[in-house]
Amino acid sequence: MTGTVKTPKKLIEVALPLDAINEAAAREKSIRHGHPSTLHLWWARRPLAAARAVIFGQMVNDPSWKWELEHPGEIPPNNIKASWAASRKRLFAIIEDLVQWQNTTNQAVVEKARAEILKSWRETCELNRDHPQAAELFDPEKLPAFHDPFAGGGAIPLEAQRLGLESYASDLNPVAVLINKSMIEIPPRFAGRPPVNPDARGSRDAWSTQWEGAQGLAEDVRYYGQWMREEAQKRIGHLYPPIEITADMGVERPDLTALVGQKLTVIAWIWARTVKSPNPAFRHVDVPLASTFILSSKAGKEAYIEPIRHGDSYHFAVKVGRPPSEAEDGTKLSRGANFRCLLSGTPIEPNYIKSEGRAGRIGARLMAMVAEGPRGRVYFGPTTEMERVAQQAHPSWLPETVLPNDPRNFWTVDYGLTKYGDLFAPRQLVALATLNDLVVETIPKIEQDAIASGIAQSEVGLSAGGKDARAYAEAVAIYLAFSIDKSADYWSTVCTWHSSKELIRNTFGRQAIPMTWDYAETNVFSDSTGNVSSGIEWAQKALLNFPAKPDGYATQADAQRQSISLRKIISTDPPYYDNIAYADLSDFFYIWLRRSLRQVFPELFATLTVPKAEELVATPYRHGGKDRAEAFFLDGMTQAMRQLCEQAHPSSPVTIYYAFKQSETKTVEGTSSTGWETFLDAVIRSGFALTGTWPMRTELGNRMIGSGTNALASSIVLVCRARPAAAETVSRRTFLRELNQVLPEALDEMTRGSGDDRSPVAPVDLSQAIIGPGMAVFSKYAAVLEADGTPMTVQTALRLINRFLAEDDFDHDTQFCLHWFEQYGWKDGRFGEADTLARAKGTSVDGVKQSGVLFAAGGIVRLLKWAEYPSDWNPVGDNRLPIWEALHHLIRIFKAEGESGAGKVLAAVTAKAEATRQLSYRLYTLCERAGWAEDARAYNEIITSWSAIEAAAAAPKAHQGDLFG
Repeated sequence: MTGTVKTPKKLIEVALPLDAINEAAAREKSIRHGHPSTLHLWWARRPLAAARAVIFGQMVNDPSWKWELEHPGEIPPNNIKASWAASRKRLFAIIEDLVQWQNTTNQAVVEKARAEILKSWRETCELNRDHPQAAELFDPEKLPAFHDPFAGGGAIPLEAQRLGLESYASDLNPVAVLINKSMIEIPPRFAGRPPVNPDARGSRDAWSTQWEGAQGLAEDVRYYGQWMREEAQKRIGHLYPPIEITADMGVERPDLTALVGQKLTVIAWIWARTVKSPNPAFRHVDVPLASTFILSSKAGKEAYIEPIRHGDSYHFAVKVGRPPSEAEDGTKLSRGANFRCLLSGTPIEPNYIKSEGRAGRIGARLMAMVAEGPRGRVYFGPTTEMERVAQQAHPSWLPETVLPNDPRNFWTVDYGLTKYGDLFAPRQLVALATLNDLVVETIPKIEQDAIASGIAQSEVGLSAGGKDARAYAEAVAIYLAFSIDKSADYWSTVCTWHSSKELIRNTFGRQAIPMTWDYAETNVFSDSTGNVSSGIEWAQKALLNFPAKPDGYATQADAQRQSISLRKIISTDPPYYDNIAYADLSDFFYIWLRRSLRQVFPELFATLTVPKAEELVATPYRHGGKDRAEAFFLDGMTQAMRQLCEQAHPSSPVTIYYAFKQSETKTVEGTSSTGWETFLDAVIRSGFALTGTWPMRTELGNRMIGSGTNALASSIVLVCRARPAAAETVSRRTFLRELNQVLPEALDEMTRGSGDDRSPVAPVDLSQAIIGPGMAVFSKYAAVLEADGTPMTVQTALRLINRFLAEDDFDHDTQFCLHWFEQYGWKDGRFGEADTLARAKGTSVDGVKQSGVLFAAGGIVRLLKWAEYPSDWNPVGDNRLPIWEALHHLIRIFKAEGESGAGKVLAAVTAKAEATRQLSYRLYTLCERAGWAEDARAYNEIITSWSAIEAAAAAPKAHQGDLFG
């Protein structure tokens, strides 16, 4: 590219209404019907609210842009700043409306955002009208296109399309590509068309109905999905019989008396895996590996399985009422694969179960059944007839795809379940094969109906860009295939029964395939969780919320080599180092999609499994160890980021999400995360300089993966521009000097805010937010050299930036308390160590004790907690009042009297107010890293209530003379 591009500073490089975005993103996690996540599962999909706000922020010019371009390096006068603040407030109002889920299809709200984007684009075009490539780069009548090279679940390309940009999505993973096609490519291609099914064509008002967007397509998905269900029920409905309540059942279970003679729909069969007993006396018996015998733990509706032993055999009965304590753990002895023989009590160890599994001797036995009664769930013991019906299922096709030997994410392999086909019971395999075959059968049926409705007949299919009858039929089939994939998530032997909610858990409750011992098999034709109709309904409702304009395109491409990004706006969500094995997990769905859609997209489904060799995930098992995996990730991600840096449209920054993992290690120096450091290193090596970072809460905190795993916490959005080719190299000393100039102002602005246009950063986000201004300094240079001439590493730069949070200018007593607290918290320590630290901090143990914050006696030293502070404290007569003491009295009184009481304290120590606030931030960060949740909460409460406390301090009554008696 020739010529210098003039680039207005964008809103996202200055300010965002983080609170509103985070609140909307968190609320969105509870949305079900209509959300893209209900169309097809994808792991760690970004919230639409966050994606929408970020793209808007990177497209819209900040109000300061013109003045700053005309007055480079100058300090703006206050009246100019005030006008910017007012303009930002207006833009924030647009974002605050835009991120609300209920406004997803509100055209008035969306059009207002689109108009603002177009206005900024035309300002940029006017600014660059003399550029040699203005005609191709800066057409004021056409917005630049958008590209996400790691499209994944498709939230980001979808929101770019919603905001009026022609949207391009690419991914190496064919499942991700198909998801994106279904969201941004197919709906615009068939937008505005009426449905083709006979019922819609034959309705009285067919001629007058206006079908907007993807409404017609959605209606055909509903119709042909229902046809598919009905046809499947004809073929395999006999495998899912109801249970008839007999008089004998009523005698044994009085709760069933009113149901005698009725036939109830079974919604789930509860099975336990079995192995031969390790006890020689019972070696011929298959004994259950049951993690629990509890069926319902709901108060007043308790039900449980009772194993009844008789000699060398046993059977299961279902009882209602309060279960015995031993029912909770089934036959489990402890965590992991540790069980006991039901008949002899002999321990069954993990290695024994593994050896039985590898020998193909793990079986299954029916323990209970769950039916839908008139007033809720009804539980039954197993019957011979129900077991016989299940044994009649003989699948004609078995997925032979081998599961990866990845013990971190695939736990079944050690137990002999080594192929994807092993994850399904025979009846589940029959149902999945039948329904996927029906997807194939619907295509000619829909094509004929489309021709009958007046759509042209053509041999050009969907993959070739077709828009006629064949292509339309294939488009409908994609959503039908997705509905079966959605069901497959509930139709495996990984699914378990949730006793408190009385429903089936899905396979991917976590981003892995765990080993489960007792599992729930759903009735695909019931009206309960996981039935085939629910997947069809979800697909239909999701379609109705897609914008269906402008055009979108989804293609399979390797991010390291793609050229799709050329002259496009880029926002992307790359893989998170080693957190999620996307390609391996995707095979669970790929095997079924390939069966039903290979004829529709032969190139996309050309391989037997999802491509894995080039996937940018640091998977140790695939690369021969952690070090090689890290090197692969760093090299590959650097190349992928370089593609973006070199190709992105020069008018806007690139935004990159990274889900900040809950720490691998936590130290006083900060959070250490190999994935984060390696990723940031790749971004900077590629030629990017950071111009901002934004912490966003984009992960659901109560996910199963959040328990003892490589959990994702909150995302950090990096705002990047290409580093100038002439960037200089500086020394470590110069870098530190600039950090010391930049970070104090940045930290003050983050913790206090700066008017209506910038709210304070929450304490939980501070350690991530401070990375922005710090790494902006580091990344603008070609290199920062250490004293020995070697380039400073990203890890070192991060630690220097993070350490800044600990270097606030507090009084000597507070410095002592702060460093003592870092080491001991509220615990006892030795006097000798305290004395040494006190001398180093310019104070003494006795002096700190005099201030009333320290216990020191008998060679023991301990910081006093706020609850131990004297209730008759009066700041007026306190001759030695360190910031530490002021803060903890503030906490004590806040907990007792709320904001008004805390305001009185603040009014009495006005001169120490700012330092008190800074100390609270510092202590919150320290406690959060150390995992001291209760203490962190106390400091966070002060920070989040600070404005109200300040207001209470400023009130006239806060200055009365009798405040402290």
